[in-house]
Amino acid sequence: MPLNLNRVSMPEQEPEVRCHNFKEVNLGLSMESARAEAGRCLFCKRPTCIEGCPVSINIPHFIRAILDNDPHEAVRRIRVDNPLPAICGRVCPQESQCEAACVLNKKGAPVAIGALERYVGDYAIREGLKAECVVKEKKLKAAVVGSGPSGLTCAGELRKLGYAVTVFEALHELGGVLTYGIPEFRLPQEAVVKFEIEALRTMGVEFKTNRLIGKTHLISDLMEIEGFAAVYIATGAGYPQFMRIPGEDLNYVYSANEFLTRMNLMQAYQGDAAATPIFVGKRVAVIGGGNTAMDAARCALRMPGVEKVSLIYRRSEKEMPARVEEAKHAQEEGIEFQFLTAPTEYLGTPEGAVRTARCIRMALGEPDASGRRRPVVIPGSEFEIEVDAVVVAIGTQANPIIAQTTPGLETNKWGYIVADQNGLTSLQNIYAGGDIVSGAATVILAMGAGRKAAQAIDRALSVPAPH
Repeated sequence: MPLNLNRVSMPEQEPEVRCHNFKEVNLGLSMESARAEAGRCLFCKRPTCIEGCPVSINIPHFIRAILDNDPHEAVRRIRVDNPLPAICGRVCPQESQCEAACVLNKKGAPVAIGALERYVGDYAIREGLKAECVVKEKKLKAAVVGSGPSGLTCAGELRKLGYAVTVFEALHELGGVLTYGIPEFRLPQEAVVKFEIEALRTMGVEFKTNRLIGKTHLISDLMEIEGFAAVYIATGAGYPQFMRIPGEDLNYVYSANEFLTRMNLMQAYQGDAAATPIFVGKRVAVIGGGNTAMDAARCALRMPGVEKVSLIYRRSEKEMPARVEEAKHAQEEGIEFQFLTAPTEYLGTPEGAVRTARCIRMALGEPDASGRRRPVVIPGSEFEIEVDAVVVAIGTQANPIIAQTTPGLETNKWGYIVADQNGLTSLQNIYAGGDIVSGAATVILAMGAGRKAAQAIDRALSVPAPH
């Protein structure tokens, strides 16, 4: 049978339609198209796609079940390694991980592993298939700080192992970055994120919101007063960064964290109908070239009254770290890309609102520590862009609150918690993982850290105490 080098395309909303709504852009595969795509898999003796996956999901194993028209079995198989397939299938950069390692890349398009993963996850949601929880109850409690992908994964794994698990979340809604950081048109909240959280609640995981660990409770309180045998810190890296240029303190210059949190968590995309509306005006500039910048730009474009969104990035399109699909969708929707450009100053109105972004053109020099060519200023190339709002999306850093209130917890020079390969920190029975350890990374890497930490916690707590 000849190789099929052409992957099945996932249907999506047309750009001229979707740029006016917050409904999901990608519409998912049908059973027929999922089986057709599964039929492209070669089921290699040495599946390189597994090697390309950060958590080593047995990809051919669940794809085989799709091909055999047994999606129920596909759900069971994928959940062995990945408790959140509907989420990962939507937001993980498969093109640089498992799909990049697919052998079909040598001659054509790789198997659409992400689309198949999403198909399986969506089937589980449609059919209401909760995660299996066959456990022997243990008389020990474990605390998880943060309800993002790493915290949710660790909580689920610990519960399956029999621990009484409580997740503490600082905000009033659960999900961490899955809820406040990723827009509805990429990751639907009600249909996907809340389903996965409710599945954990059904397993017996307890959730407590509005608990800012480091303020409302200390890590030491959790262990010494509330009796948790182990704590997993998965607070992410949501502390915003700015460029420290003049004018960043003007009104309507937002960090991407604030902008996306207000958009996603507080539904500011409803405009004046929202309980907490956000002002964007007619002209918006977004600074940065990552997925967060794409999300911010595409959210801004969908706001009532917005006429133009410019994405300003200091390197070229080739160096841009955003997923290819996200950049493609942004360009299709009409976002104006200003490559090799950087803001140098923001100018304001007499009332203190931003009105102009003064920018300068850049050229690419020698590679820097990231391996990308360093942008250098082109003298005399200054120009101005009229703006009503600016969103700064140039990255995040660790929030210092837990490190500052937990004596003996080691951090590195950037403020991230130091942990070994299993998540163990400098303090006994206190673990950490995800972005608070690695810095901003992918959902699947954060999940992998949570899974490893849960297994390490179980090993440590299962060792009999010395007599």
